[in-house]
Amino acid sequence: MNDSMTSLKPFALGHGGAETIQSSVGYVEQNLLRITYLVKGDIRTLKIPEKCSSHRVDRLWEHTCFEAFIRVDGGSSYYEFNFSPSSEWAAYWFGRYRDGRPLSDETWSPEIVVRCGLDRIELDAVVQLDRLPAIRPGAVLRMGLSAVIEANDGTLSYWALKHPAAKPDFHHPDSFVLELAFPSQGASKRLK
Repeated sequence: MNDSMTSLKPFALGHGGAETIQSSVGYVEQNLLRITYLVKGDIRTLKIPEKCSSHRVDRLWEHTCFEAFIRVDGGSSYYEFNFSPSSEWAAYWFGRYRDGRPLSDETWSPEIVVRCGLDRIELDAVVQLDRLPAIRPGAVLRMGLSAVIEANDGTLSYWALKHPAAKPDFHHPDSFVLELAFPSQGASKRLK
């Protein structure tokens, strides 16, 4: 896997104990996409959900959660994945902007690995692209990567590769700024 870290930007100042959040995307195998998030800062000031068994849970974005949005370049339908440090997850399909439904089948379950320290938390999530019917080998994908970070006092901060709207909106079409090839062999990526 040959991928490099890209910085997520906070929506506004006052982002609690998270100093920086970086992310990377790359292929583990042909259909396995690894998305990594690295939060640096005083982790003790952040509300990090405790580890539990991996299962689907809605509304993860109300607490510390990492998100990935994936669509085929030029398309209007897209997928949303939520990954919690608890190892809980959620997946959704949207036919167009914010018009979608949950993907509740456990076969959508990503593999989530979390590593924590006093000054960092790192989450790796592996998604099987061949389980996403709208995505085919050879497609050019557009991705938006984001995070919601909850401080111990309940304050939420919103991080993304790009904030194109006047308020945090990870679904905004202009937030899908990462371009990723999904060829039958290998992959390349480019941030626009």
